[in-house]
Amino acid sequence: MSLSDHVDVIILAGGRGERLHPLTKDRAKPAVPFGGMYRIIDFTLSNCVNSGLKRIYVLSQYKSLSLNRHIQNGWLPFFSTPMGEFVYNIPAQQRVGDAWYEGTADAVFQNIYTLQQDRKQYTLILSGDHIYQMDYREMIKFHEEKGADLTVGVVPMPVETADQFGVVKARRNLEIEQFQEKPKKNPFTMPRDPSRVLVSMGIYVFDTKVLMKQLVEDAKIKNSAHDFGKDIIPRMIKNSRVFVYPFQGLQGDNPYWRDIGTLDAYFEANMDLVAVSPKCNLYDPNWPIHTVYSPYPPAKMVFAGGSDGKRIGMVLDSIVCGGAIVSGGRVERSIISPNVRVNSYSEITNSILMEGVEVGRNCKIRNTIVDKWVKLPPHTTVGYDAEEDRRRFDISPGGIVVVPRNTPFD
Repeated sequence: MSLSDHVDVIILAGGRGERLHPLTKDRAKPAVPFGGMYRIIDFTLSNCVNSGLKRIYVLSQYKSLSLNRHIQNGWLPFFSTPMGEFVYNIPAQQRVGDAWYEGTADAVFQNIYTLQQDRKQYTLILSGDHIYQMDYREMIKFHEEKGADLTVGVVPMPVETADQFGVVKARRNLEIEQFQEKPKKNPFTMPRDPSRVLVSMGIYVFDTKVLMKQLVEDAKIKNSAHDFGKDIIPRMIKNSRVFVYPFQGLQGDNPYWRDIGTLDAYFEANMDLVAVSPKCNLYDPNWPIHTVYSPYPPAKMVFAGGSDGKRIGMVLDSIVCGGAIVSGGRVERSIISPNVRVNSYSEITNSILMEGVEVGRNCKIRNTIVDKWVKLPPHTTVGYDAEEDRRRFDISPGGIVVVPRNTPFD
């Protein structure tokens, strides 16, 4: 029996995703499209499948229809029920008490019966809204070798981002000494690099018996936030064996991990993919990123100049997905999702066009995210006049314009 047979996986996918609004207006954050043909949760699920971990519970809560549909349509073929494999999407059910999920730990506590039934030795808890590639088996082996009660995946991040994460101070043997949850000032910096902090990735390996005991005890504490970072980890550091596991990634040095909880972070992570040598490698045949596979026709670029020499279908430094047609327009440093059409004389620069977007003739789109199935009328300009864009659309702090679904155009 392999190590993976002793592991249950729980993916936390129940956050509101308010900082990604309006992309999360009608969908859960893990179901937001990413990289053209994927959803955000595809990266976590692919890491699980590629690691041989196929006993997966996805805990959802808000606007879970698109997430559930995506899992049903794209992921069930990877699992064999007779072999004890599964991926179950479990919405909040008020199984314990009459409240919805009140925190990350409470979400697991409300589904503690699954752990009691399965009786697996280890429980791997993951977030469904991060972009990275990781073989979880290495972390589970580390946890086993250390005889840990809890192991926390960590990665270095710039010190100015400390207030967005749980910050860890670890001893030389990698045992956690102290933990700060989103410190506003004086975060623990790395001993040899004061410009960086060691942050929790929201990846936890628990001994299942220890986890269940901690969840039951936490549920009894009235003033607890019922959160792993705020409550469970700080308490366990005092009386349990809690270690950090430094994230290595698949490429070794400078591993890629992104929390894309804001519009700017989401946009930047998408743009990372169009780099000549992206740190997040979608092209590794040994570590594929899976998703819903639809029978799209090949992408096509048409017109080589036209009678005026300007009607050129041209794509530079971009990702173009199946079914897309660039018909006499110019696309540069952008992500063109399936079934997108860019019509003649239009210019798309530094932007994300989601599935089914149609760009009319003579449009100019820059630094913009256009949500699914939006039809931009001819001569539409977005991303060039901040005042006008702010009147019509949402704009991130970094200046990224978001054109949501069902946007009316004059």
